[in-house]
Amino acid sequence: MKLFVTSLLAALLVVPAMSSFAAGEAAAEHAKTEAAAPAKVSKPDLVKGEASFNAVCVSCHGVDGNSGTPANPKLAQQHPEYLVKQLQEFKSGKRKNAIMQGFASTLSDDDMKNIAYWAASKKAKAGFAKDKELVALGERIYRGGVSDRQIAACAGCHSPTGAGIPAQYPRLAGQHGEYVAAQLTSFRDGVRKNSLQMNQVAAKLNDREIRALSDYIAGLR
Repeated sequence: MKLFVTSLLAALLVVPAMSSFAAGEAAAEHAKTEAAAPAKVSKPDLVKGEASFNAVCVSCHGVDGNSGTPANPKLAQQHPEYLVKQLQEFKSGKRKNAIMQGFASTLSDDDMKNIAYWAASKKAKAGFAKDKELVALGERIYRGGVSDRQIAACAGCHSPTGAGIPAQYPRLAGQHGEYVAAQLTSFRDGVRKNSLQMNQVAAKLNDREIRALSDYIAGLR
């Protein structure tokens, strides 16, 4: 009888211990599942995006993202991922521009996303080229590059129509020629440093080629 009671007590003591161990394993497994689950991504709020754009961006980039000032880029129909990246890099200082850094520093990641997706939803107004001779040169470089100087064709990344590739390469079609020329020059001279690929391409372009490409891009549709 004594042996039976002892065995029963031992069994009762073991069961809670085993239950505790099992509970610990279950908790650990749950924690792993939670960690492995992808973080929820908030959807862009276009209403908030429009409000933020009108409060912060409209004076330079136009009511619908179609800037009327050649020095300021058109944002309408631009890939939102590209716009978010630029705003983040203005804010961090990776892309240097005192005015844009001041504005971007007031924006949260959600603000940036909302603005970018709202601007992307607006239709870009077509631009136009101005110099027939330069346009011919610009088209040759844009579509075919310059093989003897290892200059890649712009169309390879930005597409023949200038539509770009979402999340990778920006839309260029119809962008102000003056703005494009300024950016290519900044890339070439190492002033703008947030794209090594563009630094390497622009480094091989002379002033006339930059003007030609910019004029051609302005008229792309």
